[in-house]
Amino acid sequence: MGAARVVVVGGGPGGYEAALVAAQLGADVTVVDRDGLGGAAVLTDCVPSKTLISTADFMSRFFAAAGYGVRLADSPEPGAVATADLPTVNARIKALALAQSDDIAARMAREGVRVLRGTGCLTGPQRVEVDLLDGGGERLDADVVLVATGARPRELATARPDGERILTWQQIYDLPVTPPTLVVVGSGVTGAELAHAYLGLGSDVTLVSSRDHVLPGEDADAAQVIEDVFRRRGMHVLNRSRAEAVSRTSDGIVVRLQDGRSVEGTHCIMAVGSVPNTADMGLAESGITLTASGHIEVDGVSRTSARGVYAAGDCTGVLPLASVAAMQGRIAMWHALGDAVQPLNLRAVAANVFTDPEIATVGWSEQGLEEAGIACEAIMLPLATNARAKMQNVHDGFVKLFARAGTGIIMGGVVVAPRASELIFPVALAVQTKLTVDQVSAAFTVYPSMSGSIAEAARQLHTRA
Repeated sequence: MGAARVVVVGGGPGGYEAALVAAQLGADVTVVDRDGLGGAAVLTDCVPSKTLISTADFMSRFFAAAGYGVRLADSPEPGAVATADLPTVNARIKALALAQSDDIAARMAREGVRVLRGTGCLTGPQRVEVDLLDGGGERLDADVVLVATGARPRELATARPDGERILTWQQIYDLPVTPPTLVVVGSGVTGAELAHAYLGLGSDVTLVSSRDHVLPGEDADAAQVIEDVFRRRGMHVLNRSRAEAVSRTSDGIVVRLQDGRSVEGTHCIMAVGSVPNTADMGLAESGITLTASGHIEVDGVSRTSARGVYAAGDCTGVLPLASVAAMQGRIAMWHALGDAVQPLNLRAVAANVFTDPEIATVGWSEQGLEEAGIACEAIMLPLATNARAKMQNVHDGFVKLFARAGTGIIMGGVVVAPRASELIFPVALAVQTKLTVDQVSAAFTVYPSMSGSIAEAARQLHTRA
């Protein structure tokens, strides 16, 4: 019997990670990719946006210098410490994204994965027709098909992006100048991150939120910290303000709200969710069940309702994170090719919001524990009392842990801090391996360190037998 034939439609994290696993397991692997390996995560979304945020965070160090007793030469005016040259910033972002995509392509070549540049369409559960970008087509017969076509920014009929003044988050990297006055519509993760980034780059930012607070899907205490920081740094946050339409003016844009108010600016970023790239692919005709929103239904090992067809990433609507897409893709190949596999465990997923400070979470949320009726003890320690935080002039943030009553097993945690994305890892390990608060607190931490607050929170959750 020959090697299993695997066809992956989509070259983002779900697709390329699946391809690498399949190649490792001895399959004959072909990836059909239209936009470039790495997908939106590498080329237009995660990598570019976090690079933009890193630039804004780097600039913030200059403005914070006085708090450390550092005076920058020839900069008597606090507001004149640093400025951003956006074309140079954007050129670096796009070059970095392309370099990352090239690295992925090189890895695929080393592993013997064939890459076809084109668009794939299923003409049956085990057949993919490819329209090649350079013309012509190819038919691929497969034993296993993985659909990993991702998602794209949702557009409102009353706020059509034009790529110049009204933009999606994928269109911002061609802006010639930093927007003088920017309106961001949508206060979820993408909206909050980009509002933070452009505020740091020098824009006058208004964030339009239809909910009571920014980041409505995050821990309530963490979201409150971010909103307070936004306001303190000069951002205009409009809560309970739903945008109805966005239109161009002679020199900018105007956002009309449902309550009759309007907000003017030079530019507007629309961050109102995403839609899956699943239309006109022959999915339903091949026996694949789609949800009302167009997402592909999958089970814990990434199977669709069609035999031999799997799906991974944002097109499934499971959890829109590159790390989850990659894990779904790996799990799909492990299962399809007969390797050891465990179903996707969403309770162990670590996630991060790249604002300043960052919000990192893992495991059960406080609200989720309450709704499930799970008896837990919780502790929240402010970072303001941490010695390392004082040295680094950090005033905002906290560590929060949830431990099951009686056993002390850590069920989840939240870290709000600079580089929280790095600090959450020990909590993620604890959740994944079901460590108790006593086991975590018994491990040594460096003094002084931010991670010391995680161990201290665990110590305070100790209960005598």
